[in-house]
Parts: sequence; structure tokens; C-alpha cells
Amino acid sequence: MSETLIAIILGLVEGVTEYLPISSTGHLILFNEALQFTGERAKNFDIVIQLGAILSVLVLFRERFVALIPDRKEWRQNRHLAWAPGMYGVAGIVKLGLVSAPALAVGFLFGRQIKHYLFAPLPVAIALAVGALIILIVESLNLSQQQRQLEQLTWKQSLVIGCIQCLALWPGMSRSASAIIGGMVVGLSRRSAAEFSFLAAVPVLTVAALHDLVEAVRVFSYEDLKLVAIGFVVSFFSALLTMRWFIGIVSRWSLRPFAYYRLLVAALVIFLLCMRAAPGGN
Repeated sequence: MSETLIAIILGLVEGVTEYLPISSTGHLILFNEALQFTGERAKNFDIVIQLGAILSVLVLFRERFVALIPDRKEWRQNRHLAWAPGMYGVAGIVKLGLVSAPALAVGFLFGRQIKHYLFAPLPVAIALAVGALIILIVESLNLSQQQRQLEQLTWKQSLVIGCIQCLALWPGMSRSASAIIGGMVVGLSRRSAAEFSFLAAVPVLTVAALHDLVEAVRVFSYEDLKLVAIGFVVSFFSALLTMRWFIGIVSRWSLRPFAYYRLLVAALVIFLLCMRAAPGGN
């Protein structure tokens, strides 16, 4: 298979799965293994194309991000407004900081151990299954009947969502799923929880990607830039379309279909791993 086609496939995988509750990192690990595109070069390729998915959020929710820019009056009153409900100005910046801080702190402290022990097909399959069970449990609680909107989000709720989002450091758990579940647990409607998961992705994913980007630049050759550009563009547009579709889905349906999909993929991966480990397996 040509590397151009591999770049297109991985760009689609990243863009489609990044904001769905099915784990983009887990899917990239599985697809990299299946396509035999592994090693440091592949890991760094995955990091760069993730920036395309991040850019799609900034484009789709540009009005919300513009609303985070506080005016002079707000800066003078920031001690009061920083802890107010809503996602505007200083208050919105504080909430995005609080939802990002726990995962960034845990990732900084244990990032190497996580990559060493959990970035493999079997841990991903287990995480997909565990995450699916959590989704099914949360959906069984009928939390979707709650109608709190994003404008009602408090800083305490943001911090709780941030702590739950730490589950996403286990590849296969899904940052999106963790953030949406966290949002539903603190009282947001499913749609508002999904929208907040998109916004919360930007600081976490950007810091994580930029942290590894220096190493990625060292690994890539000039010939690799074409592949990176293809993956980046495909990731951007596929993420943009997926988010629009997903918002419509969660407004009407539950997350259960995504849980069943996760269980199916987990079972398939474990089956293939057992077949490979069996005598005579490849």
C-alpha cells in the first residue's frame, strides 16, 4: 500500500474519531498496527495530523472562542467574573483552564509510563470495553433528561469534568467520551456536554501536540511533508463534518450505539490477538 493512501486513511481515522466517544488515539494505534505503519515516524505523524482536527474546532466554534476574549471592563472585574457561570470572557477562560489542568498534570507526571505500557492493541481493546460499560451505565441513569445549557456551567463543574477527563489518558477510553460523560454527570444536557467536550479538546490537545511537535520535526524528512500535509487536510475536513453530524445525533439519540460499537471493536481486536498468539498464527 502506498504511503499516500496510508496518510489519507489515517487522516480520516483521526478526523472521524477525534470527537466521537470511541477514542481517536485507540483507533490510530489499531490502524497503524494493521497498516504496518509503526515506529517513531508513525507516532509523530499521528501527532501532527491531530492539529488538523483541533483547527476544525476553532473554525466550527469560532464565535464561542471569540466570546472568550474579555473587554477592558471585564479585566478590571475579573476577580468577580472569573467564577461566574457561562462560557464568556474571563469566566470561559477559567473553565477551559480548569477542565484541562487535571489531564495535563497527570500526563506530565506519568506520560512516559502511559506510552510505554498502554499504547498497544490489547490495552486499547480493554479500554474500549471498559469505556463502553461506563457509557451504558451513565445512559441507564437517564441523565439525558437534564436540560442545563453550557451557559449555566460553573467552575466547580468544569473541574469535575476535568478530573473525569483524566480517564482519556488510557488510550481507548476516549477524551470525548470522558468529557461528555463528565458533563452529563454534573448536569449538562447531552448536547451541551458534547459541545463542551469539543471546546475542552482545544487546550488539552494543543498542549499535548505542541509538546511532542519538536521531536516530530526532527524525525520528518522533506519527503514526509507531503504525507503530513495530506493527513492534516483530510483530518481537518473529516473532523469538521463529523462534529456537525455528531451534534445532530446526540440531540436526538443516546450514546448507546457508540458503546455497542466499542464493544464490537474490542471483541474483534482481542479475537485477532488470540489468533495471532495461537500456534501457527502470524
